Amino acid sequence: MATVATGKKSVAVNPLKQSQPLGAALAFLGLKGMMPLLHGSQGCTAFAKVTLVRHFREAIPLSTTAMTEVTTILGGEDNVEKAILTLVEKSKPQIIGLCTTGLTETRGDDMEGILRSIRKRHPELYDLPIVFVSAPDFRGALQDGFAAAVESMMRELPQTGETRHHQVTLLVSSAFTPGDVQEIKEIITAFGLVPIVVPNLSGSLDGHLSDSFSPVTTGGTTLAELREIGTSVYTIALGESMRESAKILEKRFGIPYEVFSNLTGLGAVDEFMQGLSDLSGIPVPDKYCHQRRQLQDAMLDTHFYFGHKRVSLALEPDLLSPIAWLLHGMGAEIQAAVTTTKSPLLETLPVETVTIGDLADFEELAVGSDLLITNSYGADISRRLNIPLYRQGFPIVDRLGNGQRCTVGYRGTTQLLFEIGNLFLEQEESSHSKS
Repeated sequence: MATVATGKKSVAVNPLKQSQPLGAALAFLGLKGMMPLLHGSQGCTAFAKVTLVRHFREAIPLSTTAMTEVTTILGGEDNVEKAILTLVEKSKPQIIGLCTTGLTETRGDDMEGILRSIRKRHPELYDLPIVFVSAPDFRGALQDGFAAAVESMMRELPQTGETRHHQVTLLVSSAFTPGDVQEIKEIITAFGLVPIVVPNLSGSLDGHLSDSFSPVTTGGTTLAELREIGTSVYTIALGESMRESAKILEKRFGIPYEVFSNLTGLGAVDEFMQGLSDLSGIPVPDKYCHQRRQLQDAMLDTHFYFGHKRVSLALEPDLLSPIAWLLHGMGAEIQAAVTTTKSPLLETLPVETVTIGDLADFEELAVGSDLLITNSYGADISRRLNIPLYRQGFPIVDRLGNGQRCTVGYRGTTQLLFEIGNLFLEQEESSHSKS
């Protein structure tokens, strides 16, 4: 069992984590016709928008209540009201995702009371879903804000109805890319099941050209699908941070659930496939049996290069766990593990100590490693330590194709092993040429 250590520094020297409002906004972007609305200053929203645009290289719909010094002191109800009415008039969203920021959380605005007051004054907003999530950026990380947004969706949007026996709800954590979500959807569909994916980033941020400009998201989970979640026969939660959302559905509708914290690696994917087979009554399709054999061959081809390599990781908990266990299973040693926020997964990792800290902690702990795995902000550390970097997590701003990248399932795991194995192979060839 790993020991979880928390950094003692008063401030983050080289931040690793992203904020809760950014995570909540990312979750909202997986809904169709959505406009995320951050209740805070313009700078908070601008920073989040720039980060999302640089990672996905797509137009990102994101709005703000534009709080100023005066409105911060006197109260932001007017700003929230004006922002909502302006969005309804100009953008015509099907859903608005309203989340707080550190500024308004510190002030202590009564957001639920504000929303009730606004709806009372404007009956025309009665049919417009406004999903509110509390997301203080002085606490938690991107994963926490993402999970909080999904929990709010599950509390407010699903409705009861007659059970649909082939319909399942798929709750997806922030650890999964749009490409991952697409692969998982295809796997579930192959078992004759109909998944409602929340949030469905594969429909909105997978990188596709739309026929016309839209000020709101053009793909993702529809409002109709969100309403139908209460009729699902089962909930599949991907990532430990989705457990609470699955519990909400169980409490509201009596829908049983299972949490899969890992969909990368032979054993983890086997478990997922068996779960789908048990649920559907359909054996694993031949396509995936063949992909499994391809993964086994890839493991044989690459294990020579993974064995006894020292790898240092700095990732969000839901992503840190599957990558750490994959590397451990391939014979690598996890030299250092740094993460952003608390999670039950941390104590189970194959490493002596997991540090909740920043990239300065990571740089100190990673000295002597053979490989670094973290987001693009680890590039400078890679150059200073002269250690190769495999970019993983959020944000990745110096590589293309983040929306379609896939590291889950048999096929995605195979690709991940080849990509990391090639880094080890390149490093080995470089050391031979220098000698």
